[in-house]
Amino acid sequence: MEGILGFILKVLERMESRLEQAVKKRQVLFLYVFLGASWASAEQLQYSVAEETERGTFLANLAKDLGLGLGELSAREARIVSDQNTRFLLLSPLTGELILNEKLDREELCGPTEPCVLTFQLLLERPFQIYRAALHVKDINDNSPVFLDKEIHLKISESTTPGATFFLERAQDSDVGTNSLSNYTISPNDYFHIHVNDGGEGTIFPELVLDKMLDREEIPEFTLTLTALDGGSPPRSGTALVRILVLDINDNSPQFVQSLYKVQSPEDTPVGSLVVAVSARDLDTGSNGQITYTFSYATERILQTFQINSTSGNLYLKRELNYEAIQTYSITIQARDGGGLSGKCTVVVEVMDVNDNPPEFLLSSLNSPIPENSPEAVVAVFRIRDRDSGNNGKTMCSVAHDLPFVLKPSVENFYTLVTEKPLDREAYTEYNITITVSDLGTPRLTTQHTITVQVSDINDNAPAFTQTSYTMFVHENNSPALHIGTISATDSDSGSNAHITYSLMPPRDPQLALDSLISINADNGQLFALRALDYEVLQAFEFRVGATDRGSPALSSQALVRVVVLDDNDNAPFVLYPLQNASAPYTELLPRAAEPGYLVTKVVAVDRDSGQNAWLSFQLLKATEPGLFSVWAHNGEVRTSRLLSERDAPKHKLLLMVKDNGDPPRSASVMLHVLVVDGFSQPYLPLPEVAHNPAHDEDTLTLYLVIALASVSSLFLLSVLLFVGVRLCKKARAASLGGCSVPEGHFPGHLVDVTGTGTLSQNYQYEVCLTGSTGTNEFKFLKPVMPSLQLQDPDSNMLVKENFRNSLGFNIQ
Repeated sequence: MEGILGFILKVLERMESRLEQAVKKRQVLFLYVFLGASWASAEQLQYSVAEETERGTFLANLAKDLGLGLGELSAREARIVSDQNTRFLLLSPLTGELILNEKLDREELCGPTEPCVLTFQLLLERPFQIYRAALHVKDINDNSPVFLDKEIHLKISESTTPGATFFLERAQDSDVGTNSLSNYTISPNDYFHIHVNDGGEGTIFPELVLDKMLDREEIPEFTLTLTALDGGSPPRSGTALVRILVLDINDNSPQFVQSLYKVQSPEDTPVGSLVVAVSARDLDTGSNGQITYTFSYATERILQTFQINSTSGNLYLKRELNYEAIQTYSITIQARDGGGLSGKCTVVVEVMDVNDNPPEFLLSSLNSPIPENSPEAVVAVFRIRDRDSGNNGKTMCSVAHDLPFVLKPSVENFYTLVTEKPLDREAYTEYNITITVSDLGTPRLTTQHTITVQVSDINDNAPAFTQTSYTMFVHENNSPALHIGTISATDSDSGSNAHITYSLMPPRDPQLALDSLISINADNGQLFALRALDYEVLQAFEFRVGATDRGSPALSSQALVRVVVLDDNDNAPFVLYPLQNASAPYTELLPRAAEPGYLVTKVVAVDRDSGQNAWLSFQLLKATEPGLFSVWAHNGEVRTSRLLSERDAPKHKLLLMVKDNGDPPRSASVMLHVLVVDGFSQPYLPLPEVAHNPAHDEDTLTLYLVIALASVSSLFLLSVLLFVGVRLCKKARAASLGGCSVPEGHFPGHLVDVTGTGTLSQNYQYEVCLTGSTGTNEFKFLKPVMPSLQLQDPDSNMLVKENFRNSLGFNIQ
């Protein structure tokens, strides 16, 4: 039933609201004020809604009430502007409907103030126009009366005559009008009834009236229930217990010197100041004449603002006053003696306004940025508010004169800030506009608000690189997609005109496959190597990069980038001499009479790396005879360290290591075979090493020994015959040629050519032959073939050997 009645009430209220709107719509007159491009309504639109109405409830159609077409509010950028109530309302610009955005609590919004009106403005920006409107929030009975004290204690003398009245604590009800507190009742009894007294200003308070004489000996104490009822439908109620203690005779009640105290207190009165001092007298003596001062019928707001000294009756300020919130306080003070009798007085405190509120700047709209080449335009729309009254609430507004902006006043303290002339971004990219607002109070209060307006740009600046050229370094054998560097450009324009895109330009060298070497991040200019680089193939390369903005038309610039490939130690040394891949090892000859420091040979090696990665050093790792040979670390020359003795072996193996100076170092090894000979006339045949296999049984070994003995004997006879024949041929040839001659043209097979392409500094020709001019059968080895030089005697062999040793030199280390 209650739901149906509520629905009917809402329908009636909406019909009443529609009728009021229709009547007011016919009566509304518009006053057009031509201020640039703005105009405003002179009448105020009135709407109403009951509190606690559900969110989304339709309130009104503003477009229809203002006579605007469908969609015109959206086209003119309509919005709701208010001090603090905008969140309660929602405007649909397409349909013009005003919708309730959330539930309203009248008690929270307006408190005891009636009527409860929420003001707002409808702001149309194109062209500028303002309509004033008010939303009346109607009260519903949603609050029950409440007693601040759940128990009321009274002391009444048994001699009190019937008809005596006793003040009781008043209940509080946040509702207003018919829904507010309307009546008090008390539980049925034979001694008391309730008289409802009108306190003025729509307030009532209860008085307890004694109906017949009390007899303390019969009933020493009463416990009654006091009920407060409001006027709502259905009514709400609240209760409190009244405990009455019957006392002996106390025939004089306290009497105040004044029944009404009126004081004026400025709103800037310091907390703790004395507001007024009330005084009451009691003719009784003893405890019946001791007076205690307390608040009576005090609201929660009074209790929070004032406090009273219970002994002296001095009323002090407990919290700061605020004229803009409450202008008048009505306080009831009760004086109670020790016998339970009491008296009352009323203190009216009028709050005086002082200029304590500076003007407030309320920005409604701001247009930023503004194009530099645009004509006169509206920058901002704002409103000025001052909560003070009189001259303290009157304001004036101004901006600096050296700025290209002017203020144009409108209605309802609205102002528009417009440009005075076209702006120039090259001169100023933004303006900080300080708006100064002052009131006319004493002393004057001033508020300043700064608005920052950006000036938008046109694309008139090309990107500029931070450097005209960039040099970047990358180690060879890098990992793919390695970040090698970043280029950067700036653009003094703004927005999309300053958004830079980076790109690779086509290389000038058509042989340079730039797309397979380098890629660039178009957004941040980071350069990446697409594949591993090889220093031995490509040491450096150049290309150009471009930076293009996104303006219209787009502007661009270019910069040169040089990438230098740094060498890594990725190549081990390579031995050129002696060659290590021959089918038979190469053997060096060493005369047994060689002096210490005799040059046996020189190891020649190269390294494809560069710098310190190609600096080579030589080291002797292992030798058959330790201490006999040494190697020079920087040129690879192998020399003897001492004289040879008869006990030294005829054959020696040397293991050398060639190491570069890289990090980490790389190395190669070379094996040298050295044969010790008594002289260069001794024939030399390299003897290959035969692997020995001891895994033969006794029979097989015996068979092999027999076969070997027969073979050796046969070979020995054959060799003797062959040797005799060869000696005869050599003697005949030597006699006809006169010694070993040098062939012309291409070298024969038994000669060795060491050219300057290796590590030897000169060209040498060597031969191996047996001399026939002496009977000592001298063996000549590595004798320089020089046509102009003829050896006359065998003693010159030592001179040839020394010349050979001194002529060996190598430039590569």
